[in-house]
Amino acid sequence: MAEQALSRAGAPALMRAALGQLLAARPAEPLLFLEEFFGGAVPGGAEAPSTERALRYLRLAPYTRRIAFNNNVSLAYECLCNAGRKKKPGLNGRTYSELLTRLCKEGKLPSDITSPLLKKIRCRDHEAVPFDIFRYGTLTCFVLMEYVGKAGALYDILSDSGAVDERVGLALLETLEEALEASDCLVPASYLVAGSKLGPDSLALAMDKALLAKKPKSSIRREEFLGQAAALFLAKVKPTH
Repeated sequence: MAEQALSRAGAPALMRAALGQLLAARPAEPLLFLEEFFGGAVPGGAEAPSTERALRYLRLAPYTRRIAFNNNVSLAYECLCNAGRKKKPGLNGRTYSELLTRLCKEGKLPSDITSPLLKKIRCRDHEAVPFDIFRYGTLTCFVLMEYVGKAGALYDILSDSGAVDERVGLALLETLEEALEASDCLVPASYLVAGSKLGPDSLALAMDKALLAKKPKSSIRREEFLGQAAALFLAKVKPTH
């Protein structure tokens, strides 16, 4: 009786899907990963809203695990396309933009960074969103979130009493811009790869050169530094409309 009840409820298929996702993603915290996976189900057999389920799929694996991430993007897209019996199948620009906004908010991106990003990658409210645009947009959000996070961590290391010498900050931005220029503007993930090539030696040389410059000493605040760093990234993002 118990086995039949589990079978009717779709438990075996759900467990196979969960284990498949777990093996593909190989997360550092398997139990937390499974908690996120099963979070799409609500007691009583009802499902969570489509946007919530799509977000859970997108969180299951980092974008650096390409196969697992691509699979989860497909699941999220399918989830949004099939939302609601009375709605026409497919994903419209309004739902897509709402999802991107949620991603950026959860990633703690400031609004002055999120707004110009969304202007480039969102679609019109009633416009149909194809899968390749959906994947490009979600991937760009995840890469930008990590990019800004790393830029913020670098600023914090160099900061003195909450600020960084403006000469040093500008030197770091110039070095970062050079790295981004070498990246492929059609592949968002390559931005971070380019940024990872900024080794300690090249950064040290840039800072030494900046400190030798005969300019009045002033500081650059964290928000300003992150805003300029994000602007360099956004200049490389290909508009989708």
